[in-house]
Amino acid sequence: MSVAPSGGSRDARDPIRELLSDLRFVVRQLRYEQLSFWRNRFGAFFTVGFSVIFLLLLAAGGGRQHSSALGGIEEIQYYVPGFAAYGVMSACYNNLGIQIVVRRQTGLLKRLRLSPIATWVLFGAVLANAAVISVVQVGLLLAIGRYGFDVVLPHDWLAFALAVVVGIVCFAALGVAISTVVPSQESAGPIISLVFFVLLFLSGLWFPLKPGSGLAAIANYFPIHHLIVAFFVPFDTQPGVSAWAWHDLLVVAVWGVVATFVALRRFEWEPRRN
Repeated sequence: MSVAPSGGSRDARDPIRELLSDLRFVVRQLRYEQLSFWRNRFGAFFTVGFSVIFLLLLAAGGGRQHSSALGGIEEIQYYVPGFAAYGVMSACYNNLGIQIVVRRQTGLLKRLRLSPIATWVLFGAVLANAAVISVVQVGLLLAIGRYGFDVVLPHDWLAFALAVVVGIVCFAALGVAISTVVPSQESAGPIISLVFFVLLFLSGLWFPLKPGSGLAAIANYFPIHHLIVAFFVPFDTQPGVSAWAWHDLLVVAVWGVVATFVALRRFEWEPRRN
């Protein structure tokens, strides 16, 4: 009696092999995305350097003063996590949103979709590239704050890391979502940047918001203020203060879920005809 060869174990391994192969393609494509980003020295400088320049300007303009609104700590202690949050938001919302619009309108997204590589692999590399740029900015700002201004680093690194991850995921989803409503390549920069910087001003990046104020009430509706708080809380050295800003992280996560739904429903690969 002959026994037919069994291919069950081989078939069971095939999905895993395919996933590992796709992940290798993601890493390879991520390398190309990184090379493209850093070779554009002008764009890379303003993407990464903008937060550093403003941090240094604010520090030179009175950032070493003690703030009563912050419990008597130096203002630079607030600016470092604030601009670290800004770095994440800038890379994942502002830059990513503009990049997707430009690639869509120039036909690059359509050509990528027709390639033999899975579209999620190519798009995953774009999102991973934004995440890498975010982490680079966060690390750079923490280093400048620690060694340049003696800023106290987070006393709970796990809480800070969670805030970074939630921020990256949420604002990457928001960047993709906003790209679906921008009509043209020429209007991408003005529309996305205007919305971003207006909300930054309203959300307490440049100065801490006074609790109960009208500005604070407006800022509570948007994820920018909550991400800044989630980044700042793990730095807080006041006794009895939790490093886990669960409410703020929840608000940011809800915005991320809504943005993901909008992005999935409205995303287009082909250029729009104006």
